[in-house]
Amino acid sequence: MKVAYTGWTWLVNHQDNYKYEFEQFLKEVADIGYDSVENFAFITKYFDNNAEEVKGLLDKYGLEMVNLYEHFSTDPEEDYKKAGEYIDFMKKIGATYLNLQGVMWKDAPFDRPTDEATIKAYAELSNRIGKLCKENGCVAVFHPHAATPVYTEEQIDIFLANTDPAYVWLCPDTAHTTLAGMDAVEAFKKYLPRIGYVHLKDVDPDVNNSPEWPMNRFCALGLGTVDFRGVYRVLKEGGYDGVLCVELDKPLVCNYKSALVSREYIHNVMGL
Repeated sequence: MKVAYTGWTWLVNHQDNYKYEFEQFLKEVADIGYDSVENFAFITKYFDNNAEEVKGLLDKYGLEMVNLYEHFSTDPEEDYKKAGEYIDFMKKIGATYLNLQGVMWKDAPFDRPTDEATIKAYAELSNRIGKLCKENGCVAVFHPHAATPVYTEEQIDIFLANTDPAYVWLCPDTAHTTLAGMDAVEAFKKYLPRIGYVHLKDVDPDVNNSPEWPMNRFCALGLGTVDFRGVYRVLKEGGYDGVLCVELDKPLVCNYKSALVSREYIHNVMGL
């Protein structure tokens, strides 16, 4: 399995210095020992769609960018058009996976009733993008995410029932799975046949910590209660040989420290 780290958190503070921050991200994760990276698809804009420049930086630090991450909007045709642009960029830099995510809300209430119509609309769009990915040698994976219409077990089941397994895979996230009330190990067992990509992060079990925005409870691997040994065992015994991508939305100290803590945990606990 490849061990990756996501880099968008390096790119959110310095609006006029994206290229420097992106290279700093690569420099730091390479130093820590990751072999692969992912990033939000907005880097195509930051680099004016210059894939050669991005590929040059990846090669400089001996890293493979495995994934670009596309966020859906309220305009499915625009999302499909952008997916085509991202796929073209991915092919030029050697990336394989296009991660898809529904629109995220930031206003109360945090948990909302299942919106089956929206989930089916996402499924239809994901099928179209997934077919486009497959035609271009890439893989579409959908990421269930807190504060989006596809998050809970019920919502994931509806989405999967309405997507073609030949075109759309799942990217479960250990933290979002846990936050949604599922046992991560059992969820990975259930969805194993559809898992195409994996996000890893841990969760502080204290529900009184930031109840207004529970995603603030996410933490580096080993600092919460997710059973990563169990998750890894399910994946390994099930024949999964893809990417394990670590992500942390809000590092407690700095990006480098959190990435280091998680990389050491993966090495010590999973032997990777």
